[in-house]
Amino acid sequence: MNDKHHDINRREFLRRLGLGTASAFSLMAMGPLEGFAKPLWGRASVSPSGDEKGANSMTYRRQNGSGENISLLGFGMMRLPREQEEVDRLVDYAIAHGVNYFDTAPMYGGGRNEGVTGRTLSRYPRDKYYVATKMSNQNPQTWPFERSKEMYENSFRQLRVDYIDYYLLHSIGGGGMDALRGRFLDNGLLDFLVKEREAKRIRHLGFSYHGDVQVFDYLLDHHDKYHWDFVQIQMNYVDWRHAGRGRRRADADAEYLYGRLEKLGIQAVIMEPIRGGGLANVADEIKEQLRAVRPDDSPATWGFRWVGSFPNILTTLSGMNRMEHLEENVRTFSPLQPCTEAENELLARIADQMAGFPTIGCTTCEYCMPCPYGVDIPGNFAFYNKAVTDKMLPLPEPTAKDYAEKQDAFIKAYRAAIPAEKRATTCVDCGQCISKCPQQIRIPNQMSRIVELARKRRK
Repeated sequence: MNDKHHDINRREFLRRLGLGTASAFSLMAMGPLEGFAKPLWGRASVSPSGDEKGANSMTYRRQNGSGENISLLGFGMMRLPREQEEVDRLVDYAIAHGVNYFDTAPMYGGGRNEGVTGRTLSRYPRDKYYVATKMSNQNPQTWPFERSKEMYENSFRQLRVDYIDYYLLHSIGGGGMDALRGRFLDNGLLDFLVKEREAKRIRHLGFSYHGDVQVFDYLLDHHDKYHWDFVQIQMNYVDWRHAGRGRRRADADAEYLYGRLEKLGIQAVIMEPIRGGGLANVADEIKEQLRAVRPDDSPATWGFRWVGSFPNILTTLSGMNRMEHLEENVRTFSPLQPCTEAENELLARIADQMAGFPTIGCTTCEYCMPCPYGVDIPGNFAFYNKAVTDKMLPLPEPTAKDYAEKQDAFIKAYRAAIPAEKRATTCVDCGQCISKCPQQIRIPNQMSRIVELARKRRK
């Protein structure tokens, strides 16, 4: 692939950061680290807190083109509380503690969250926050230019702004090149958005990626034409080397995605840094390994520290719908303590360990919802994954001596957690959810796995 997998040597990496070798070594030790890109910190990639009064110690990154100081912790506005007052309370705390990047989309919250985001942010002066939203025209009915343009213009109304700081082509890769052509190329929409950036109604233009890596590569191969300001990718210490598990494609791994962006000088915005909560709820043996090194840090803090240690990241999104999560994340990034070489090596070993778990790669984004037959798809997968983590799953074989006992426990817990009308047994294999899943999960197949586990065997 035109040498896209070629690693950057240390001298070139330092040159891009604008640091001499001596100054870089004065910032941190740089021994070899197998399997992970090396986090380098310096004046070119990290700026001090923008608060002259020292009211917060949030870590900021400088946007390459504009010089804007963006909080390394970004607020993902996808999973918001239902009450506007509670959203206001969360946002007030975030802004008071230095968070200034807020990410939403027209489809979030069933079409509600973009407006909720606009209401809560409009209480502040416009220069106190940066808002990101997206062109969520995944439905072919919205592919005609006028329909997509209507969605774009509605975002301004919902957000109550006259310009959008960071605008994304939403979830490119789903549907492959045919969908990219239909959504953005053949209808002239991408050319229109480029002109909107020239008119300053869009300040920074980028895209978020899931799915077919050919689309990711196509847009980066045309960087000279579109001049991407940023790209949003899924990245965490498991997906660094194991996102392509089952697909046998290294170019689906975050290591490849991040590497391509770094080589082009395009900053990355990170989604799913703790994999939809999966890296916050790890198995007990993994918690013990982490506590042995940093007893006071939660598994989620480890995940955020690992992501934030990479220099070419502009901000790291977290969907914070509970105050205790927001408070912990603010502490993690105020200021961020980058992972040491030994800590990175530990997380690499843990990632290899977790890649062997028979979990389902659902991040509970709910793009697959609602199911026309009422199945709670993310709820079923979350229960199954917790059963794996808690070693409650009746595996590996029905002939195992403790299989019946474990299956009884699994069935009892499953029935208590998931209402009958929302269980996997309600799935009719219609397949409508498959194309919507950014993780490319064969959802009906995985539902069949849960059905089989929950079916009581006759003695």
